[in-house]
Amino acid sequence: MESIEYKIATNIKKCGKGNVFLPTDFAKFGKTESVRTGLQRLVKKGILLRYARGIYYYPKTDKKFGMGVLSPSVEDIAKSIAKRDKAHIAPTGVYALNRLGLSTQVPMNFVYLTDGTPRRIKAGPQNGILFIHTAPKNLAFKNELAMLITFAFKEIGRDRVTQEHLDKIKHILTLQPKEQIMNDAKLMPAWIKSLIMNCYE
Repeated sequence: MESIEYKIATNIKKCGKGNVFLPTDFAKFGKTESVRTGLQRLVKKGILLRYARGIYYYPKTDKKFGMGVLSPSVEDIAKSIAKRDKAHIAPTGVYALNRLGLSTQVPMNFVYLTDGTPRRIKAGPQNGILFIHTAPKNLAFKNELAMLITFAFKEIGRDRVTQEHLDKIKHILTLQPKEQIMNDAKLMPAWIKSLIMNCYE
């Protein structure tokens, strides 16, 4: 009879290196305590890394430049947690600016809006993820780019948007047709909708 440890190892290898896992991903293999024991054994064998509490990583190694084990992205960790909690999330604050190239600042805490449980978790030696509860309409965007631009402009503030910001957004918007972005117009503050419309002109 196959052990839980073996089943977990087989599953993660099928998913491929560089993926993030939570104990709940393996609930089908047995009881919670048995799954945790299996994960701990795989960590001891060096197959998995325990990246943070309840977060495991199937390490991917950079062979091209010899950089060793590549860390999982905070976004991958956040998405894994959201999947476990059956919640929706959206990056906001400095992280939204960073994603769009409007800021080179790398936040210590990556902030996400969520319709799930508000919490702060450790995501590695230096970074944390902060989930802030928000109204459902803030997570109703169908287009990820429209969502990122909206939250980025909110972070900058209406009176602090510069021409440099607009030029960068205008370039980014060339990647997607206007109708795809404006399908989410009803979710945007009027001033942000106006800025985006002007970027398409």
